[in-house]
Amino acid sequence: MIARVLAPSLGEKLGTTVVVENRAGANGTIGANHVAKSKPDGHTLLLSSLSPMVLSPQTMSKPPYQSVSDFAAINMVGLAPEAIALGPNLKIKTLKELLVYASKNQVTLASSGVGGLPHLTIELLKQASEGNIVHVAYKGAGPAITDTLGGHTDGIVMDLPPLYSLIKDNRLHALAVTSETRSKFLPDLPTAMEELSNFNVVNWVGVFAPANTSSQVITRIDAAIKEIVAADDFQKKLTDVAMMPSTMSGPAAFQNYFNGEYMRWGAVLKESAVAMQD
Repeated sequence: MIARVLAPSLGEKLGTTVVVENRAGANGTIGANHVAKSKPDGHTLLLSSLSPMVLSPQTMSKPPYQSVSDFAAINMVGLAPEAIALGPNLKIKTLKELLVYASKNQVTLASSGVGGLPHLTIELLKQASEGNIVHVAYKGAGPAITDTLGGHTDGIVMDLPPLYSLIKDNRLHALAVTSETRSKFLPDLPTAMEELSNFNVVNWVGVFAPANTSSQVITRIDAAIKEIVAADDFQKKLTDVAMMPSTMSGPAAFQNYFNGEYMRWGAVLKESAVAMQD
């Protein structure tokens, strides 16, 4: 969704055509691996989020790439919290009520795959409830949303953007967002931190190139991204889908931030004892 908004403007800035190629599967690692193995000439880039770049490689027994060494960070594009929402099965109004209910009853929560940020958020909820919350992993966001709407799972945890319109239309009942402060897109929706201390989970989307891409190419793409994200029309397109536009000062800053995220969430994964995947 964000790639298709970014691509036309990026092509205009770079004087070329930017084609969006979706390579779904394995919680984003198939697409990321394709870019990691591509020629480092600036013609194959990755628009990705925290899950494929930080979490999945640290929950796979044989990760296809090493994120910190196989990619060059260019810049961030936007930020979004996770949303915790219910389908038609449970008539529960708050996150606290859900945790109390889960302490005595089984609750199924869908995500877009094993090892991603939504999965980890569900694991943290499971710890908080000390109850029977079951993670149901799907192969992508679409099937997870469809089954939750159909009542095949009780609820769903996912980045806010793909759930935003469904929440606004009352097709899903949102309980909380996982950012430190309330989302300006859903100002009446509480944060998870209002019920659970230190429950701060925010996803980001950024652009990466294969490692060993020249600094000149990285600098040129970075300059284009910062101009695009600063433009009013692009900001409106992102905010329309509940994504907060956000860039950093440059590739070095984003690389440092990315390295820190890798270490931070690696520690959380070990503490949460998320099972390694093949």
